[in-house]
Amino acid sequence: MDTVTDNAARGRFELIEGGKLAFADYQVRDDVLVLPHVEADPALRGQGTAGRLMEGVLAIARERGLKVLPVCGYAAAWIRRHPEHHDLRA
Repeated sequence: MDTVTDNAARGRFELIEGGKLAFADYQVRDDVLVLPHVEADPALRGQGTAGRLMEGVLAIARERGLKVLPVCGYAAAWIRRHPEHHDLRA
């Protein structure tokens, strides 16, 4: 299974599936992971890739003890739909 990786040099988390990229731009401010933009290659849309990306991003945030501030509309809606992650909201 593909995993979400932290591309710190580009300030984004990345997930590659089928040779295509989905990513979530981020900034860390104090103990808050800010997510201003989430994007998936058009070929990946409708396949759950962005959701798997979000699962990985939130797992990393939890592991690092960070709260999450979803600025991106997709990220905010995804977190709203997944109450198991509500404790991470900043």
